[in-house]
Amino acid sequence: MKLDKGFETEDLEFRSTLSELDKGILSLTAMLNKSGRGKVIFGVGDSGEITGLDGTVGQETLRKISARIHETVRPQIVPKIGFEYYGEKTVAVIEAEGNNKPYSAGGEYRIRVGSENEKIPPELLGELFLSNSTILLDSVESFSQDLTFSELKQLYLINGLTIDDATFERNTGLLTRSGKYNFLAEILSDSNNCSIKVVRFNGTDKQEMISRNEYGYHCLLLSMKQVFDYVAALNEVRVDLSGDIKRKETKLFDQDCFDEAWTNACLHNRWIRNIPPAVYIFSDRIEIVSCGGLPYDLTREEFFAGISHPVNVQLQKIMGQLGMVEQTGHGVPKIVSVYGTGAFNISENHITVTIPFAFEPSMNRASYDGLSKTHAQVLKTIRNNPTVKLDGIVKACGLGRSRVSEIISDLKNAGKLVRVGGNRNGYWSVCCVNSQSKFHSRKAVEITMRNSWK
Repeated sequence: MKLDKGFETEDLEFRSTLSELDKGILSLTAMLNKSGRGKVIFGVGDSGEITGLDGTVGQETLRKISARIHETVRPQIVPKIGFEYYGEKTVAVIEAEGNNKPYSAGGEYRIRVGSENEKIPPELLGELFLSNSTILLDSVESFSQDLTFSELKQLYLINGLTIDDATFERNTGLLTRSGKYNFLAEILSDSNNCSIKVVRFNGTDKQEMISRNEYGYHCLLLSMKQVFDYVAALNEVRVDLSGDIKRKETKLFDQDCFDEAWTNACLHNRWIRNIPPAVYIFSDRIEIVSCGGLPYDLTREEFFAGISHPVNVQLQKIMGQLGMVEQTGHGVPKIVSVYGTGAFNISENHITVTIPFAFEPSMNRASYDGLSKTHAQVLKTIRNNPTVKLDGIVKACGLGRSRVSEIISDLKNAGKLVRVGGNRNGYWSVCCVNSQSKFHSRKAVEITMRNSWK
C-alpha cells in the first residue's frame, strides 16, 4: 500500500523507522527554514510505500518524540504529533509551522532543496537570520529611546480607528519584550534619522542631477505619502486627437505599478541596515530601489508569482490597518503583467524596479525662451518639484515672498502654470510651451495625481 502522495517534496519527508527520529527532526527544521511548514511521516519508505511501525508504539512513543523535539530544536516549536492507521499498519506523523527562522536541530542549520536537506553556507546563514522580521525590527532596540508618535496616532484616527494612549505602543509592536523602543518605533516616530530621497537626473544616467528632494526624518508612513504625491504629480497624460473622433489618452507611466513598487520597497526594505529605499527619476524611466535581495527561502519563481514572505511583519500589519496594503500579494504580478519580469533587477543586496516612460515627458521639452531670468528660475524650480510650497520657492530662488507670488501670478496668467488642488495638498502643473508670446502660449498637459492612501 502507498500513500496518495507517494513522493517526498520540499515540505514532506518519509522515514522508515523511529530509529531515524533525529534525521527526521533535522528535515523538519530544514522545511521550516524553506517554507515555514513541514511534515515528516515515520513508517513509510522512500517511494511512499507504507511499511508501518512495530506494534509497541503508543502514547509513550508520542511523549518521547515531543521531548526529543523540545530538546534539539531551536528556537522551540510546537509540533502536532499523532498516529495514522492504514489497515493494520501504523505510522507516526509530525507536522509543524513557524517563521521564527532560522531553525536548527542539534546545532545544525539546514534548508530544504527539493527532497534534500542542504547545509546552509556560513555566508548565507546571516541572510537567513535577517529574513526573520522579529530580528529585523521588533526585537532590536532603537538607537534613540526619546521617541513620540503623534503622527502615527493621527493616521489611526484619520482612518477611523480608536487608540488607547496607555496601550498604543505595545499594541502596535513598537516595544521590545523588555519594554524598550525597537527599530520599528524608530522609523515610525515623529522625528528620526531616516532620510527618504527622490532624485531627478538630466538624461538617462546619474551624471547630472536636476533636483534632490528629501521626505524623511519623520514618520515613515507620511514620508511614503509625500513620495506618492510627488511622483504622481509628474505623471502626465498625452492626449491624441489626430484624425479620430475618440479622445486617446496615454499616461507617462502606470501609476498603480509605481504605487505597488514603492509600497513594496518600503515594506520589505532591510531597515536594520540603515539604508532606506530611494526613487530615481531619469528622462526615460523611474527606478525604485530597496535594500536587501530576495529572502534566502524565496525563489524567483515564487517572487514573481506573488508569494509573499514579509521581511517586516509588524510593519505590514500596521500598514494593513491603515489601508496602505491589501496583503493579497498582487503587487509584483501587477508590475509583471504591465512591464514584464525585466522590470526587476534582483541582486544579493538590492531590488530595483524600473518603470519606463511611455513618451518623452514635458519636463524634457521645457523651453524658457522669452522669460526673464527670475521668471525662468521660478518656473524651473516648480517644474523640478511640482509639490513645492511657496516658502520652498523663496528659499530655492533667493527671492522675497511677494516677488515670488507676483511671478507665479504672471506665469499662471500666461497659461504656463496651473495649480491643481489646494495649497496644502495640491501640486503645480507646468504646461508645455511654444514660442508665440513673451510667456509662451499654453499647450495643455493633463496631469493626474492620487491624493489618498494606497
